[in-house]
Amino acid sequence: MAATNDIRIVAAIDFGCTYSGFACAHKDSPEEIYVQDYDGGNLETPTVLKYDKDFNVISWGIPALAERTIRRKSNAADDSKSVELFKLHLGNIEEKPYLPEGLDYKKAITDYLHEIGKMMKNYLSDKYKYLDFHDQVIIILTIPAEFDNNAIAILRQCAFEAKLTDARNSRNLKFITEPEAAAIHCMNSLSGNGIKPGDSFMIVDCGGGTVDLTTRQLLVDYTLGEITERMGDFCGSSYVDKEFIKFLERKVGKSTIENLKNNHYRQMQYLIQEFCRRIKLPFTGDDDAEISEVDIEELCPTLKQYCKGSELEIMEELEWVIELTSEEVKNMFDPIIARIIRLIRGQLNLNSDCSAIILVGGFSESKYLQKRIKQEFNHQVKSISVPIHPMLAVVKGAVQFGIKEHVITNRILKWTYGTDIVRKWEPDDPLSKKLPNGMVKVFHTLVEKGTLLTSQDKDKYTTTFKPFSLFQRKVSFNMYITSKSDVKYCDEEDVRLLNSWEIDIPILDDFDDQKILFTLNFNNIEILATAENQKTKDKYQVLFKYE
Repeated sequence: MAATNDIRIVAAIDFGCTYSGFACAHKDSPEEIYVQDYDGGNLETPTVLKYDKDFNVISWGIPALAERTIRRKSNAADDSKSVELFKLHLGNIEEKPYLPEGLDYKKAITDYLHEIGKMMKNYLSDKYKYLDFHDQVIIILTIPAEFDNNAIAILRQCAFEAKLTDARNSRNLKFITEPEAAAIHCMNSLSGNGIKPGDSFMIVDCGGGTVDLTTRQLLVDYTLGEITERMGDFCGSSYVDKEFIKFLERKVGKSTIENLKNNHYRQMQYLIQEFCRRIKLPFTGDDDAEISEVDIEELCPTLKQYCKGSELEIMEELEWVIELTSEEVKNMFDPIIARIIRLIRGQLNLNSDCSAIILVGGFSESKYLQKRIKQEFNHQVKSISVPIHPMLAVVKGAVQFGIKEHVITNRILKWTYGTDIVRKWEPDDPLSKKLPNGMVKVFHTLVEKGTLLTSQDKDKYTTTFKPFSLFQRKVSFNMYITSKSDVKYCDEEDVRLLNSWEIDIPILDDFDDQKILFTLNFNNIEILATAENQKTKDKYQVLFKYE
């Protein structure tokens, strides 16, 4: 691993659910942030991959999403497979996005990171001669606020397999939450919103898959402190698209849409893309009499072959033109916007002195979303705004974080972390949990959610243990996670195994030398762990397992 003073370039990848991009800057010129341009003016590209039948990447980004007229008019099944929204498989959601049979989401993530990383490497090698990518470039990868460390560990493994790093545990790869990165970028324009040191502001990052919020206080030295627990939910703009698909199912039949998805997924993607371009993005909700049209003959003629029964008769009478009233489009938006409003209200309930709300991310460009948020909160918050190029706030802020990490002075822990310990069974414990040896396994809290973590807390959360015997070569340490703060047992609802730390132990002559100090560092987004023999001061390797 390179020393900190060897780093020349900070490169950030905003790996989004629907759009992604990268930016970079030289540490000697931090104000000159380069943002990759895709296909003439597009500063982000779709998070889409196109595979052949053997799951080799054919194209990615804009070319993978583009649908040619000749392909739309063909009724032949398409052997190529386009996939999207695969990042959402990292989230703790019940309904996972569609993936073709035989394709693992980790492969899709790895393939996409490899493609965008290859473009990034080519740019850096052309721009900066004699640059050692793995030693002199630090990569910042953005994540939603609700991703846990299991998701981060999978992303780290995927980044390694995508050749973004030369070691699985490379310290040249770091993570930052998307709203946190946006807050750093927007910090430079806070004075325009009337924000001064001591005031707090909220970032609402409205992306394609997730909406993430953080409330920050601007400190006197122009750093940022977190004052409420960050929040997030799976209610980005792609969920409006899902409501559109449900609307289509009511018009042409659910089986029609299923057949289209399974046999002509790229054509369904194109249909959704055109809905976004023609209807979703321009929609303001101002004109209740406004009528929009979806011409199936023009946009997705292949759909017709799967339409049967009464739906076929009705569609033929309508000449395959489906009308959407303003009220129907509102009904697609409103369930999603209601969830966003609940998130904002949750932050304001925790901090009623918030001076400004700043909307970033691609979904924030929706005039209807802006209108609804202002209607709901303009009496409570004096400034609600959207910056220029809101889609770039995250990736630019991630670069700025990589250059000056100390800009984030503290974070509030989002979950309670604990491990399992065995103690003597007591009468208050359920009989069903009593082990054959008269013991019971319980949840031992290491640190509670809501805890304010600062740089001074680096070595605060520690535990000690000894192996069972002098000849034991490995020790496993299970870590559990929960959103509760009063957990007693590891198998309770909302408690799940986050990961297992496995520690290699060297051969020692004296059993008393085997007392191990195990330290968890929550100071960064990614949990770091070390194990140290308290007598010999030898540090042991800690391996991170994930599902």
